[in-house]
Amino acid sequence: MIAIIVPVLRRAHQIEKLLENIAAATSVDYRVVFVCSPGDKEAKRECQRSEADTIVTSWDPGHGDFAKKINLAYSLTEEEWLFQAATDLVFKPNWDENALKIAETVVVGVVGTNDLGNPAVKRGHHSTHTLFSRNYIETYGGGCCDGTGIVFSEQYSHQFCDTEFIQIAIMRKQFRSSVRSVVEHLHPHWNKSEMDETYEKSFEDYSDDAELYRFRIKAAKDFVNQEKRTERKRVLEARIGSSSRAKRRRR
Repeated sequence: MIAIIVPVLRRAHQIEKLLENIAAATSVDYRVVFVCSPGDKEAKRECQRSEADTIVTSWDPGHGDFAKKINLAYSLTEEEWLFQAATDLVFKPNWDENALKIAETVVVGVVGTNDLGNPAVKRGHHSTHTLFSRNYIETYGGGCCDGTGIVFSEQYSHQFCDTEFIQIAIMRKQFRSSVRSVVEHLHPHWNKSEMDETYEKSFEDYSDDAELYRFRIKAAKDFVNQEKRTERKRVLEARIGSSSRAKRRRR
């Protein structure tokens, strides 16, 4: 079962259409979890009157709102697979089956979908809307490296928190892209929608977020390298211990 997490900020008019689209395009068992702000009355009302689950945050939108909403939903759900969604998406048939097939075949905890816009995403090198497993988060202790968010780091204003998440998964060899898993992003960058207040807010601190990302990703590389050294040491010690026990049995 997949928990489809949808952070909401305004855009009440997109809620009903999104739910209809998800229902038509999704084959596996799922539930939609909206995460709304307390003062976003119109959008909150639309989410709560739907059949989806709705979480209302205890804070008003501000720094790190997007990451905080994803992290809150993660902590309040139990599904093994979670999908980081948005209201401005169009899910195409078999998006879920194709992504889960990649996860099962390659054995990874993070699977990127194809947003039909971002060039790096279309080449399979990145993901803007991502399927990830609870086991991945629990195994590594989080999607970032320093405890600033269980899935996404809450240090970013908005941009690059998902980029960091994907890059760390790549370093851990836990990311694969499913280009056949199409979840189209109707973003102004790709001339698929008009700019609105929500998009404008997401770009307010773009330069600061970019600088923060450059700093954090360098630290993440060192952290992940240490993770790998620790894991190699653990495996080696386990092999030595197994070999010693086998020798004692032969005696």
